[in-house]
Amino acid sequence: MKAMTKTQMAAYAGVCLETFSNWLKPHQERLTAMGYPPGKRCIPPNVVEWICRHFSIDIPSAKISKGG
Repeated sequence: MKAMTKTQMAAYAGVCLETFSNWLKPHQERLTAMGYPPGKRCIPPNVVEWICRHFSIDIPSAKISKGG
C-alpha cells in the first residue's frame, strides 16, 4: 500500500472530492489518531488501507491485509 492524496482516493472510490471528504468527516478523530490530521495533503499508507477496507474501495494491484 502506498500513500495517496484525497483526490486519488476519491477517483478510486468513483466519487467527487467533496463526497469523499464528507465520507471521512465522521471518522476524523480516528483518522487523526492514525496519523492523518485535518488539512494534511497526503494520506499515509496505513490510513489508505483502513479507508479501503472501511469503504470497500478497490485499488488495483494494492495488497490490503485482512486484519483490523
